[in-house]
Amino acid sequence: MALDGAFLLAVKQELQPLVGGRIEKVYQPSKEEAVIAIRTRTGSSRVLICAGANSARIHITNRQIENPKVPPMFCMLLRKHLGSGKLIDIRQDGLERILFLDFETVNELGDVVIITLAVEIMGKYSNLIVINENGKIIDSLKRVDDAMSRERLVLPGMTYTAPPRGDRLNFLIAPEEEMRMRIAAASGKSAAKCLIGIFEGISPILAREWLFRACGSNDITTDELDSDTLTKLIAEIMSTRDDYLSGRRKYTILTDNDGNLKDFCFIDITQYGGLMKASYCETAGETLDKFYHDRDSTARMKQRYGDLYRLLSNTADRIRRRTENQRQELKISEERDILKLKGDLISANLYQLKKGMKDFTCVNFYDENAGEITVELDPSLTPSQNMQKYYGGYRKADTAEKRLKVQIAQGESELKYASDSEGVMGDELLTVNIRYKEPEGSESKLLTYPVNKSLYSDKMSADMNFASCVAEFGMLLRNSRYIGDVTYKDVSAQLSKYDYSDDDYKDEFIYLVNTMKRRDTNFQ
Repeated sequence: MALDGAFLLAVKQELQPLVGGRIEKVYQPSKEEAVIAIRTRTGSSRVLICAGANSARIHITNRQIENPKVPPMFCMLLRKHLGSGKLIDIRQDGLERILFLDFETVNELGDVVIITLAVEIMGKYSNLIVINENGKIIDSLKRVDDAMSRERLVLPGMTYTAPPRGDRLNFLIAPEEEMRMRIAAASGKSAAKCLIGIFEGISPILAREWLFRACGSNDITTDELDSDTLTKLIAEIMSTRDDYLSGRRKYTILTDNDGNLKDFCFIDITQYGGLMKASYCETAGETLDKFYHDRDSTARMKQRYGDLYRLLSNTADRIRRRTENQRQELKISEERDILKLKGDLISANLYQLKKGMKDFTCVNFYDENAGEITVELDPSLTPSQNMQKYYGGYRKADTAEKRLKVQIAQGESELKYASDSEGVMGDELLTVNIRYKEPEGSESKLLTYPVNKSLYSDKMSADMNFASCVAEFGMLLRNSRYIGDVTYKDVSAQLSKYDYSDDDYKDEFIYLVNTMKRRDTNFQ
């Protein structure tokens, strides 16, 4: 998945009508993105420039992108130097993955100057660099110092130098014989990697597609390319060149069987067979806009799914721990009767107890066998205070038991919902909450039903089909403005999909529909 030089050339050609237009606004939606609105005689267009490692690109976009309330510093710098500048040229060196956008603008002294935006589409090294008329870097979206690279520094005040360019062929203009010689000279390498090394501006998927069309396989080495195969390969390259230059491009987006976006190209891709599904776009910009927007949306959804799943998992664990602690407290509170017993025994023997006693032994008159029992006392309290302490503990435990039972039941309900939601998280579409009250009841009950993908069907049930037909029939009788182009004939055809003959009421309804259908047909 890469925006290669040939695809970038197609983008450049689509941006060409903007030459002569003036900048309306400059935005910076995110750290690695910038949007420049350019107005021409035919209208306004927004050019999205992204320098993200996995999403570097430039194209016209029609999507609404949310902007921060306070513009970042780099956005302010672009506004300062570009202002209402006029786009006078868009340049690309061969099929290099760099576009230069030249703007004619006025500096703070009132002089007309040329400011260039260098849009470098190079994976993790992608960047957006602002260059003045003297070739000096004003600033960049990503600054590169000597700690990050020793080969090429990108810092304000330094002279802009393009990335090193190898001796590779432009397949759109290179002579056929030179292409044949270069490929034939390579040996012992993966043929796809060899093609990427020989030609500039091609992506791995394009190299593999050429090999697949020529050889029936893209997993071969250059040593396996005999004379006939090489001739077929050159023919495929020349065919791609002819289609490209004549405008017969087929902008293709590939998705796997799970719906994940995988790659894109400007020709039809056949190498994956049934492993990939292809969809097509009209322009290069539309292809990039759709691919990266849908991919980023999917990534955001997966991120939110992961966050929600972790939240549910943590919530379920927290509820389990809380409920377990409440059960332990309930178990302790269930022994509250012993507290009341000891309070009664103290009350019965209050006359013989004194402050400072640690315990006393007496007959347990609640015991059928009249056994003895030892009651612990707090020596710092009077006998009466010890009695009140036991009675207070009993009342507290009794109240705690009632509340704990309610809390435990509530916790178990919450745990069931969290566990059910956690279990169907990957398939859940929505949750339906319904409040229901018995006819004679005074309080409503909340009923919660998670709806997952297993409940979804692209075919209506018999009951749902009948209900929809009843609704359509009623709208036809009332001549509703919302009925659209549905007729009695359509309702009758819909009813015929299921057998309702075992229900007299439904059978009678079908008779009414057919009667109206015949009446409608005779009237017409």
